[in-house]
Amino acid sequence: MSRFASPMPHLIQRPCSHFDARPDDTEINLLVIHNISLPAGQFCQDPRHSYVDALFSGTLDCRAHPSFADLQGLRVAAHCVIWRDGQIFQYVPFEMRGWHAGQSSFAGQPRCNDYSIGIELEGTDEIPYTEQQYSSLLRLTRSLLQQYPAITLERIVGHCDIAPGRKTDPGAAFDWQRYKQALKENKA
Repeated sequence: MSRFASPMPHLIQRPCSHFDARPDDTEINLLVIHNISLPAGQFCQDPRHSYVDALFSGTLDCRAHPSFADLQGLRVAAHCVIWRDGQIFQYVPFEMRGWHAGQSSFAGQPRCNDYSIGIELEGTDEIPYTEQQYSSLLRLTRSLLQQYPAITLERIVGHCDIAPGRKTDPGAAFDWQRYKQALKENKA
């Protein structure tokens, strides 16, 4: 990794109240990659008016689609969502605890929300992610690695890794080798 500062990519701030303070003296040391689409497998044309944005903002009308019934009262949000076009929306400040991991553990340490940052990619387990998403994810990850040095390449995982049997994202469509190799080489 380059010793030169990696600038934070442009983050579009979005309203959200689905977060709280991390426990005192918590070191941020884990990055969790997720995927999301609402309804499942459908991608939005305008992220500001998407069901995902509404879910993370706490304004989702659960009557809008039959598959949303299970989302009634759910209060979740990742720190960021990277849309298919590469735009990055930030819902939770990085220093705060986002509610993205649910019941989870990593390396024997439970409650991953306490010490992790969550990044959602608009997508599914089976549909390839876009070039724009990989580019934005790499820029964001490089900046986070510099800001939070306890996050190492070994501490960048999928939701499936911290909640096995319960979660499968980011799925087989996510190219871990490409992503981690690009981070090692510090290239786009």
